[in-house]
Amino acid sequence: MTGRVVVLTGGVGGAKLVLGLAQILSAEKITAIVNTGDDFQHFGLHISPDIDTLLYTLSGRANIAQGWGREGESWSFMSALRSLAAEDWFQLGDGDLALHVLRSHALAQGHALSNVTAGFAAAWNLQTHILPMSDQPVSTILTTNEGELGFQDYFVRLRCAPKVNAIRFQGAGTAKPAPGVLDAILDARTAAILIAPSNPFLSIDPILAVPGIAAALSAASAPVIAVSPIIGGQAVKGPTAKLMRERGLAVTPAAIAAHYAGVINGLLIDWRDAPCDPQCPFATADTLMVSLADRARVAKAALDLAARLGAK
Repeated sequence: MTGRVVVLTGGVGGAKLVLGLAQILSAEKITAIVNTGDDFQHFGLHISPDIDTLLYTLSGRANIAQGWGREGESWSFMSALRSLAAEDWFQLGDGDLALHVLRSHALAQGHALSNVTAGFAAAWNLQTHILPMSDQPVSTILTTNEGELGFQDYFVRLRCAPKVNAIRFQGAGTAKPAPGVLDAILDARTAAILIAPSNPFLSIDPILAVPGIAAALSAASAPVIAVSPIIGGQAVKGPTAKLMRERGLAVTPAAIAAHYAGVINGLLIDWRDAPCDPQCPFATADTLMVSLADRARVAKAALDLAARLGAK
């Protein structure tokens, strides 16, 4: 594929797909539009977990074993927090703090999140274009059997245990796509738009909730291909399957396709879930991404489906 590729992505699973794309395409041809509904303030710091995961992954700094944070991290700051009886449910590594401190300082001085993110990418010589979905704050709020919870309280502090009754994206109605987001989607040079196998409800829906983005995807000339986050009737990690069951949905690619109806033109399905009738064009592949070669294989399979479908 010679054109540009846009990816809507959340955290670990999405970062794997973007890294796979970087193995088969020139990095400057890739634009990642990243969920910021997970962003939150912690000890006065602005933390952008999904952006940081992508930065670490593409720069070779990610902790591959745990899927988040930095490799070779040290934890003196957390030890100091515990000695002061402070909350320690959200892990802040010593190296990880550098991004949070610098980001918070820059935002306080009036710089936009998109500019701060671009600065981090440039400092690490990353050629992939990394765009937050919006420069305005959008917060994923879950209504649960334990009351309303911010995303990090639900996901990290309570380990996804509460039952989710509803999800809303606070601030999305007045947010604007970050500079470059709509241009990347609508660019005539964009040959494919991928939706990563991130959690559809918690990682991709916040992006689609920002006014203008879903409409741009529908208007784009490039085909929009989602990679199913379901493998063998389960999610590789995270609460995707749990959320689907709580919503009364079957944990199948067909349900994923129905969720993205009106947005996607095709779906890449894991071979373990075939045969499947998602009511949209699809292809099958081994979508489990363990090795770097796996990541490249899944990226290629998604691009092959986009090429097969061609321009709208």
